[in-house]
Amino acid sequence: MTAKQEVSIRKNRYFDSVFLMAAAQRLGEQPGIAAAAAVMGTPANRRILVEMGFDEGDLSSAGPNDLIIALEGDPDAVGSLSEDLDAWLVRPESKMAGTPALSIDDALSRQRTSNLAVVSVPGQYAARETDSALDHGLNVFLFSDHVPMEDEIALKRKARDLGLIVMGPDCGTALIAGTGVGFANAVRRGPIGAIASSGTGLQEFSCLVHRAGSGMSHGIGTGSRDLSDAVGGLSTSAAIDALEVDPETKALCIISKPPGRQTLLHIADRLNACRKPVAACFLGLPADSRPKGIHFEICSTLDELAATALRLVGGRSENGSTGTDRIVDDEAQRMAPSQKFVRGLFAGGTFCYQSQQIFRDGGILVHSNAPLEGMLGLPDATPSSGHALIDMGADEFTIGTPHPMIDARQRVRHIDAQGKDATVAVLLLDVILGYNAASDPAGDLAHAISAAKKNASRAGRYLSVVASICGTDGDPQGLDRQERILQESGAAVFPSNVQAAGFARDIILRRLRG
Repeated sequence: MTAKQEVSIRKNRYFDSVFLMAAAQRLGEQPGIAAAAAVMGTPANRRILVEMGFDEGDLSSAGPNDLIIALEGDPDAVGSLSEDLDAWLVRPESKMAGTPALSIDDALSRQRTSNLAVVSVPGQYAARETDSALDHGLNVFLFSDHVPMEDEIALKRKARDLGLIVMGPDCGTALIAGTGVGFANAVRRGPIGAIASSGTGLQEFSCLVHRAGSGMSHGIGTGSRDLSDAVGGLSTSAAIDALEVDPETKALCIISKPPGRQTLLHIADRLNACRKPVAACFLGLPADSRPKGIHFEICSTLDELAATALRLVGGRSENGSTGTDRIVDDEAQRMAPSQKFVRGLFAGGTFCYQSQQIFRDGGILVHSNAPLEGMLGLPDATPSSGHALIDMGADEFTIGTPHPMIDARQRVRHIDAQGKDATVAVLLLDVILGYNAASDPAGDLAHAISAAKKNASRAGRYLSVVASICGTDGDPQGLDRQERILQESGAAVFPSNVQAAGFARDIILRRLRG
C-alpha cells in the first residue's frame, strides 16, 4: 500500500517547542504512522519538512506564527488522525488556576513571588521574550536554540547589569534549590553547586553525586556558547558570584567543553580567587592547554569531577574500577574477523564528546558529527565506515522531529542499520532518565537491541551492545527497572558514560591486537 502524506496548517496557533516535541512523539507512535512532525512554520522548519519528503507547495502558505502538522503513513491511519488533530494539541492543565497566562504581566499578576521565567519559543522571538522577562526582574532559563550570538551577548550583559542571570540559550537543564528545570533528574539536596554549559553533563554529574550519597545545592546551566570568547563567560561569572555567597553551597564545580582561550584565562583567575573549594572539568581540553598558575583542581572526566567534589565536601566516592578485563576478553573473542569498529549513537551531546575523549586517550581515532579536537568530521552525520560516535541530539537530527531523549525512533533505525553492518563490533548507547525525558527510554530501545544482536548471530557474528544509564533511584522511569530492561535485551549496562565508553574502547583495543 502506498504511503500517504498530509500537511495541516493552523493559522496563528503558537505552541512552544517542548510541547510540540511531545505532540509529535505521540502522533508518531500511533499505529500506521511512519513519520510525524509538529513545528512552527519558520523558513528553517519548512526546509526540513521538504527534506523529509513533504511537498513544498503544501507548506508555502505557512508563516512563522502558524503551526504545521505533517503526517506520513498508512492512508487510513493518516486520514483518521487528520480528522481530529486538535485533540492532540491539548495542553496538560497548568498548575496556576484558571486559563493559561498569555503574557509575563498576566503570569506575574497571579504568581507575584516568581523570580524565574522559562522561555521556549522559536529562536527569532526568544530575545524579545527574554528581554521582557529581564525588565520584570526575572532570571531566565532560555531553552530556545538558534538565538543569534549578538542577541545572547546583549541579553547577558543586560542581566549582569540588573543583577540577574540568563541561563542559555540552548539551555537544557538546571537544578534550582532542588527544583529541576528542563531535562533534570530527581537529585537530593546537598552541599555541591555546579555550573554547566552542557545539559546532559549537568545531569550526569548530579546523578553521580546523588548515587554516591551526597547532593546538589544548585545546578546552573549557562548555554553551550557562554564560555566562547565571543560571549566571555558572562553567565558563568554570574553563577560563580551567586554560588560563592550561597550558604548551602560548600564547593563549586564547573562543567564545560574547552572554553575560548581568553575566556579560560578570565574564568581561571575568577576561580582562583573563589573563597570556596573549586573543581572543574573542561571535557577534551588537552593538558598542555591548561593555564599556568591554576589553584583549583582540573578533572578529565565527569566521574573524576564527581569524586573530587565529594572529597571537597568531606564525602567519599566509590572506586571507579569496574574489573571487566575478563568480560572484555570474552566479548572480543566471540566476534568474527570482520568486526573491528565501534559505533556510538547518543541522545546526550556530552556523552558523545566524552566518549571521543575516552577513545582518543586510548589512541583510537574516531569520526563524529561533533568532533573533538583531533578527531574526524562526518560529512553527512551518518556512520557508514570506520569508528563513528554520533550526537543524535544535534540540530541536523532534531529540527522538525523530537529530541532523542523524548523519541527513540531515529536511534532505533540507526541501531537496526548498524546491527546489519558486518564490520561493527560494538554499539555504544546512552539512556537518559528524568523529568521530561521519555517514559520508558530503555524499553523504547530494547527490541531494537535484541533484534540487532539476533541478526548478527544469524550471520555468524557477535555484536556487543554497551549502554550507560544517566539517572537516579528517584526518577519516574525507575532506575532498577530500566537497568533490567537493558540487561534482558542483551546489553552490558554501566552506571556512567565514562565506564561504558571505557569498556567499549577496551573491546576495540582487544580486536585491534587480534
